[in-house]
Amino acid sequence: MSVMTIHTDDFRTSVLESDQPVLVDFWASWCGPCKMIAPVVDQLAQEHPEIAVGRVNVDEETELARQFEIMSIPTLMLFRNGKPVATSVGVRPKAALEAMLR
Repeated sequence: MSVMTIHTDDFRTSVLESDQPVLVDFWASWCGPCKMIAPVVDQLAQEHPEIAVGRVNVDEETELARQFEIMSIPTLMLFRNGKPVATSVGVRPKAALEAMLR
């Protein structure tokens, strides 16, 4: 499954109302660690079709970043049933992110 780009206007339908868990990567184009973790996020999207994966650009979607109190990036948040249930901040090994998905 490919990684979707999530914007403020479709966050509710793409994440909060999703029938499946959603992993959201809060990132920015200038962020070195975000670029480092991006291939891992892409791999997770391919290897876990039971989970939707999306990215929120915090520079473009400042309201979402504020709403979810994103203070450092990359921040990965797992949503289940419309609620954040797990968060990872910074570059983490793939195994740690997979554990978060369980």
